[in-house]
Amino acid sequence: MDQVKKITYFDNNATTRVAPEVLEAMLPYWRDLWGNPSAAYRFGNQLAKDIEKARERVAALLNADPREIVFTSCGTESNNSAIQSALALNPAKRHIVSTSVEHSSVINHCDYLESTGVSVTYLPVEADGSLDLHMLEQSIRPDTAIVSIMWANNETGVLFPIEEISAICQSKGVLLHTDAVQVAGKVPIDVKALGVDFLALSAHKLYAPKGIGALYIKRRARFQPYIIGGGQEKGRRAGTENVAQMVGFGRAAELALANLKEEETRVRQLRDRMETSILATIPSTFRNGARDARLCNTSNIAFDGAEAEGILLLLDRAGICASSGSACSTGSLEPSHVLTAMGFDSTRAKASIRLSLGIYNTDADVDYLLHHLPEIVARLRGVSPDSPVRIPVSV
Repeated sequence: MDQVKKITYFDNNATTRVAPEVLEAMLPYWRDLWGNPSAAYRFGNQLAKDIEKARERVAALLNADPREIVFTSCGTESNNSAIQSALALNPAKRHIVSTSVEHSSVINHCDYLESTGVSVTYLPVEADGSLDLHMLEQSIRPDTAIVSIMWANNETGVLFPIEEISAICQSKGVLLHTDAVQVAGKVPIDVKALGVDFLALSAHKLYAPKGIGALYIKRRARFQPYIIGGGQEKGRRAGTENVAQMVGFGRAAELALANLKEEETRVRQLRDRMETSILATIPSTFRNGARDARLCNTSNIAFDGAEAEGILLLLDRAGICASSGSACSTGSLEPSHVLTAMGFDSTRAKASIRLSLGIYNTDADVDYLLHHLPEIVARLRGVSPDSPVRIPVSV
């Protein structure tokens, strides 16, 4: 088997590497502690206790009560579960308010629900990706079952003011769900202060494995399970517990809480140095989205006259990983729905790439990117300055 080439990784919003501490915490549950936590004997009972310890750690990341945390398989399931529950428990309410820039797990779910007769209002965004809260307030109707608005956009990093959105929803007496998948570990989260009813997380965005997520359900909130079967998760999510992944998520949440300051300082400084240099040294480049109300690790940049597909291909050949948007939309020929919702034409949208950093990125990584990127963009512009880039098979 060929040895994996060293990579310089700038796609942490798609997924993160598993932290060594997380892997170490998980290994015993694959090797020795492989029992079923629902079993009555001690071999199972101990695993049930370990799950509850993991739940406490995830709850601590959110300043939540552990009883408010339900483990799921991923952020998509968490998002879908919150929306489905609101509709199931309020059959007379068949309206959802969301935004035009949501993750595919929300926007595609809402598109499907429209085909079943549910009405959905997709709020537009401004050119910088921000939301008009007055329009949100006007869009909530007596038959609105739930408002589903992400906290941070996965493509641009733009942050929505969830506390203000929550206050509007509370004043209207409507449930609020927020997709906080990109926020966890980057922004302090206090669900008690936020007042949201549902909040979704995904472990693989904060240095834990794929295949495990969580849904915060506000205490005393009514909830209809999305996956029905056994009585696991106190009847709120059926299925034999994925113990190793739950333990890994708990350890990652503990580390994320400890590393919040590093994300807010060192990672932000790396991102700012990278972005400032790109905008200053490569002509006709533009930041997509707000400069300040944004995740500390995310930069979305448009390169006029050079298609993102070509940029990413040549970056990959240099061992650099980046993306043109959501990993869940990879392979789509359509321009980013987030950038088009911000008012950009398809040419600019298709000329944009996302660079997202993490705690394992270094100054050397940024220097390596800054060494290769200007030459790549210049080369592509020389090949085809105003039309789709055509790159020879061997370069």
